[in-house]
Amino acid sequence: MDNKNKPDQPNNPLHGMTLESILEYLWGVYGWEELGIEINIRCFNHEPSIKSCLKFLRKTPWAREKVEQLYIDTRYQ
Repeated sequence: MDNKNKPDQPNNPLHGMTLESILEYLWGVYGWEELGIEINIRCFNHEPSIKSCLKFLRKTPWAREKVEQLYIDTRYQ
């Protein structure tokens, strides 16, 4: 079997996770208000929605990294 096309990521906790599923998990745990306190970005504090946050996070690498790190810290403490 050819494994050249499959990246080996045995220790990556985000492997197989979509940004949408990460965001939905965090929203379920914290809610928008608490997410806005944990990570002070506009999409969490002003008329938040999954769609608007996904759009922002996909275009803003530093914010996406903060969301992914919060997910890891929350899920795997």
